[in-house]
Amino acid sequence: MKTPYYLIDTELLKHNLEILAQVRKQSGCKILLAQKCFSMYRIYPLLGQYLDGTTASGLFEARLGKEEMGKENHVYSAAYRDDEIDQIMQICDHVVFNSFNQWQKYKSLAQKYHVSCGIRINPECSTQQGHAIYDPCAPFSRMGVTIDQFDPEQLEGIEGLHFHTLCEQNSDDLVTTVRAVEEKFGSYLHQMKWVNFGGGHHITRDDYDRETLIAIIKEIKDKYQVEVYLEPGEAVALNAGFLVTSVLDIIHNGMDIAIVDTSAACHMPDVLEMPYRPLIINSALPQEKAWTYRLGGPTCLAGDIIGDYSFDQPLKPGDQLYFCDMAIYSMVKNNTFNGMNLPAIVLKTDDKIELVKEFGYDDFKNRLS
Repeated sequence: MKTPYYLIDTELLKHNLEILAQVRKQSGCKILLAQKCFSMYRIYPLLGQYLDGTTASGLFEARLGKEEMGKENHVYSAAYRDDEIDQIMQICDHVVFNSFNQWQKYKSLAQKYHVSCGIRINPECSTQQGHAIYDPCAPFSRMGVTIDQFDPEQLEGIEGLHFHTLCEQNSDDLVTTVRAVEEKFGSYLHQMKWVNFGGGHHITRDDYDRETLIAIIKEIKDKYQVEVYLEPGEAVALNAGFLVTSVLDIIHNGMDIAIVDTSAACHMPDVLEMPYRPLIINSALPQEKAWTYRLGGPTCLAGDIIGDYSFDQPLKPGDQLYFCDMAIYSMVKNNTFNGMNLPAIVLKTDDKIELVKEFGYDDFKNRLS
């Protein structure tokens, strides 16, 4: 198959989904797919067998969740648009507002459509290290209402509180956050029907402490008599997808450099944005194996560098490499900078390979005119 392409393995997905289903069963919580991370709707019917629904960041994601999964449909946005909010209210059963200003502006519309509404809170409790761009509790964050801005007199009609402070973290950080939420907002939780713990929980990672997660969910449910929601994205499709690329050329400038047909900037932008170094099957850190290469994309961006890797054998044009954990964020963030074609999307089910989507010149051309 022509590279590059994303390869999604349904067996690996099912492994994650079964873990999430166990957490749902043992804790009594509800789990939603965060579509901002993974929105390959071709497999929403499979995901819907294990999850309670979807959560969105705006109208288009909300429409996708409604049309393709058709279960609970939640949405949160830092601010809603006047020309979209009516449609959002019609297709979503839970709407979370980022401020009391937005709540008051759209309160009557929410009541018209009988939507369960919530307020996003900011517990001002940072548990992340090194990734301020993904920290909603960083100083001057626009995400959520801080306790000094929280107005209990405006809670009439509000049924839930929502917080999202984690990114690829374990359950100990969730417990720390929950304690901060209780300290600042605990008195208001007694008035709520539900609380949403947001996403960023790496529930399906091998070293994730699921017993602690289950315990804190059950504690909050019992203590405040609320429904608890989780909305993971990465945990749903963690390690379930690959990005397959081919070596185009080998050059030398102080070290061996392999030019591949995959661009970090276009096809896996978090490599530059996070930044991080994705794993490649049968590779190692530089110098650990006999042959070390810097892998770079074909675009004109000088910094379009994926990382340095070593291999048992020398690379040559035509060799294929498999980048791991490429189902999450890479697929939803990719772009056509430099006129780069988007990778095809391939689905592996049992022993069958299906070409789900292929892209071409028209996809690039029609974006801009």
